[in-house]
Amino acid sequence: MNLSLNEIEATAKRATRGAGYSWGQAEEAGKATRWLCAQGLDGVETLARLLALGFANDPASHRPQDLDELWHAEGDLCPLSVGPLLSDTAQFLDTGSIQMQRVAAPALLLPFASNAARIQKCALQIEFDDMKAVTDGTRLSSPGSFPEKAQGVTISKATTQSLPREQQTRAHPNSDDWAVLNQFAHRTYAPATEESRLLGAGSGLSDND
Repeated sequence: MNLSLNEIEATAKRATRGAGYSWGQAEEAGKATRWLCAQGLDGVETLARLLALGFANDPASHRPQDLDELWHAEGDLCPLSVGPLLSDTAQFLDTGSIQMQRVAAPALLLPFASNAARIQKCALQIEFDDMKAVTDGTRLSSPGSFPEKAQGVTISKATTQSLPREQQTRAHPNSDDWAVLNQFAHRTYAPATEESRLLGAGSGLSDND
């Protein structure tokens, strides 16, 4: 598949809302998925796997219980909950690192880390277990793929950044993952009524005398 980044963002936003997240989180998810695809990463696959977990059915179990030294939840942390918190608490990085325990779809944290880097006007290093990525707020240096879950995530200020990933203007998601997003997105469509069906087909009635 070959899709524009606008298509990716719009469908990801609607799919996230269809999965039960708020419109605010859906907007963040759309932007995050687009950002990953622009970095040459498979944002569609990452979001599709997250939405399939059904975290929106019990959001309280997947957001931090408090913002102490280790962010953790009753279940796995949802990146669509901790990501915005990361942006909002970027100043914490002035005095040390931010650590999280058991994060699902951890690649979705990268766009939020990028926003935190812009706020702090510095590069940030994100460690996922034994993998590392660095962002300066615009570009990203990282591996080409990430695990479905990270047991530990540490975000801290970085001193150096290796060669960044090449920016992309199109996305090439797997058709199965794209189908998953569209299935969730369809949940947001209003069911057709007899009146809407008639309007969609034209007048629906003959105007011949």
